[in-house]
Amino acid sequence: MTATAPAASPTTPRGRGGITQSITDSLVMAKRNLIRMVRIPEVVIFGLIQPIMFVVLFSYVFGGSIKVPGAGTDAGSYREFLMAGIFAQTVTFATAGAGAGIAEDMHKGLVDRFRSLPMTRGAVLTGRTIADLVQTALTLVVLAIVAALVGWAPHHGLLDALAGFGLLLLLGYAFTWIGALIGLSVRTPEAATSGGLIWLFPLTFISVAFVPSQNMPAFLQHVAEWNPFSATVVACRELFGNLPPGYPVPDAWPMQHPAWASLLWSVAIIVVFRTLAVRKYRSATG
Repeated sequence: MTATAPAASPTTPRGRGGITQSITDSLVMAKRNLIRMVRIPEVVIFGLIQPIMFVVLFSYVFGGSIKVPGAGTDAGSYREFLMAGIFAQTVTFATAGAGAGIAEDMHKGLVDRFRSLPMTRGAVLTGRTIADLVQTALTLVVLAIVAALVGWAPHHGLLDALAGFGLLLLLGYAFTWIGALIGLSVRTPEAATSGGLIWLFPLTFISVAFVPSQNMPAFLQHVAEWNPFSATVVACRELFGNLPPGYPVPDAWPMQHPAWASLLWSVAIIVVFRTLAVRKYRSATG
């Protein structure tokens, strides 16, 4: 007599769909990385020191010698002009931390352990980038408080200010995927840190973050005005109300429509580099 398999009871758990499982696994990995950050608070503390130093140095050391077009003789105009650039620099420099963290997990063999678990492959990377986004948000809160102490303030209301910080966090999240790809492409965390910073300096300084593009040579003006970093900086200045009334806006499309340019650049970077990072992760652990 052939045995008949028992029918599944109504309480038998069903298999989760791909998207549901990916989201759940990513949140679990994000929680793991956040717990790790809490247990090693030095990482967060040292991550706060550098942007605070930039605020103080540029405000009080260089601020007196840099004039913002359209601001007249207002001594405090550069501080307000500067802060969006410092905020943007802070969120993009999280790239190095993301790359180093992923490289360290690869180097220690933790990724091989994750592979033995029933989780989606992209969850390891997505969880890491989400955790870095939370840390970046915390850093921005502290930095905004320090900026207010040296004379910065948003002038267009709470909603516009939140929209500006939202663009900053989106840019930071996009750049962490670049860091993830770098972390998967090198052999040591030290190399990931160096590789994550070396290209960020020209990206942030050949921009309108610290000086107006009108002060640059002609060929650098075009680079600065089409720089995705510049688009986010200018969008935040407009949303925060930190542009002087007479500030000459360049004719380049990203400078004329900085909020849209910032969104498009950030989404494009996420799509491209997330795809490349997940593909690299699968080939590196396959």
